[in-house]
Amino acid sequence: MRTGEARRLAMMTRPPHTTGLSPRPPGLGRVPLFHDLDDSAQGDLTRLCAWKRHDAGEQILDRESDSRDVYFVVEGTARIMIYTASGREVALDDVEAGGFFGELAAFDGAPRSASVMAITPCWIAALSADHFLRVLGEHPALALVVMRRLAAIIRAATDRIVALSTLGANNRVQAGLLRLALTAGVDSAGHAVIAPIPIHADMASRVSTSRETVARVLNDLARQGLVTRRRDALVVNDVARLEMIVQEVLE
Repeated sequence: MRTGEARRLAMMTRPPHTTGLSPRPPGLGRVPLFHDLDDSAQGDLTRLCAWKRHDAGEQILDRESDSRDVYFVVEGTARIMIYTASGREVALDDVEAGGFFGELAAFDGAPRSASVMAITPCWIAALSADHFLRVLGEHPALALVVMRRLAAIIRAATDRIVALSTLGANNRVQAGLLRLALTAGVDSAGHAVIAPIPIHADMASRVSTSRETVARVLNDLARQGLVTRRRDALVVNDVARLEMIVQEVLE
């Protein structure tokens, strides 16, 4: 693997952020995809959407659904996931405020490839496939943004396949922790403060392993002095060293 592959694999997904919700549907002006549209066009699209508020833990989209709508997360965070034959949850990505999902079915008309659940309270806007495709046809710049997003999804899927094929469960947990550290930000001393403390079940779902494995790896890293658990945060004491550990396995 090339140098820096560990960092790229670690950044496959993002951690969720909590947010308070507006009392009423906030409009599509908060979705970056539509920022280049004028206020009138944004207003027209907002009125064409079906708006729904979802509580944390509520299902937004079922994998068995035959709808072709495209969904916009205007506030909150949603999680894209699939379930194995044994019922184990595998998290694919988190879609934060301003993001969207469901465009694959709008393009090809095939069944949904995953389920989506709200992991914080959310405002979700659903736009029909016909209206979505019309907007992309009328605004090629928007279509380019969507194509770049699809390219990113393909790259992330490739990275996930590489990680599952080349990394053991312990190493996947380390790579997941590195991703959280890089997202949280590294200070001048090489430390990263991850707050709130990552939930073991969430980490396990992201890297396709068990909560027990996550707990064991974190305990091992703590004994090595690489991580320190505080009351409200997990501190990675040497992000560069953690990245080297992940990189050594990839090479």
